[in-house]
Order: sequence, then C-alpha cells, then structure tokens
Amino acid sequence: MRPNRLETTALGVAGFTALTIGAFILFMPHAFYASYGITLGEDANLLSELRAPGAGLAAFGLLMLLGIRQQAARPVGMAAALTVFIAFPAGRLVGLAVDGMPSGNVIGALVVELIIAALCLAAFRRRLWQPASSLSTPQPTR
Repeated sequence: MRPNRLETTALGVAGFTALTIGAFILFMPHAFYASYGITLGEDANLLSELRAPGAGLAAFGLLMLLGIRQQAARPVGMAAALTVFIAFPAGRLVGLAVDGMPSGNVIGALVVELIIAALCLAAFRRRLWQPASSLSTPQPTR
C-alpha cells in the first residue's frame, strides 16, 4: 500500500520534530533545557542521562523519515511515530498529575506533542487495524 499525502505529512512532521529535538538534546542540552527555564549544571552523570534519550529520539526521527522513502521501513517509521508521540504526552500528563503544573513552555510542548499524536493517529488509522504482514507488502491497485 502506497503512502497517501496525510501519511507522508505525518511521518515528515513527526520525523523532523523528533530528529530536531533529539539532536538538540544530544548536542546542546544546556541551550535546549534553558528554553524550558531549566538550568543544567556540569554534572557529567546528568548530562549523560539526558544525551542518551536525546540520541534515541533522534534515531526514532530518522526511522520516521526513512519510512517516507522506503516502503520496507514504513511500518517501523509509523510505529516509531505513534510510540514517541503518544508516550511523550502520556509522560507529561503523569507529570502533571504527580508533580503539578510545569512552565508554559512545557505545556506548549505537550500541546504540540498531542497535535502530532492526533495527526499520526488520523494518518495511520486505516493501517492500524490491518494484519502486520500486509503493512509493508505491496497491495494490488483496484
């Protein structure tokens, strides 16, 4: 099944967002977290713990973008997009319930993540209910 424009858009937006944020966390954690009003020190342990998931997020972003061009990678890209953009807002909602209200910038990130999650769910809804074997196999056009 060829991707439609909405699927391509969802993978592009999700992939670009994840890759960009992940790369910023990986290579410029001080600047990234300062945009949320968080001051990081020079603790190598903390920076390592932030950079590692940043690299993972960037890698997921690359998988999402790869899913646009390579049919075999599309199901993986879609799964990555749904996982990242459902898990991140879920984690933030747990934080709201347990820790209280964060800064406006963090709430803004939550809203963006929810929008991307909704875009991915809308784009991939017809594929979500298909058997896994039919997701990456070319389907004859009727």
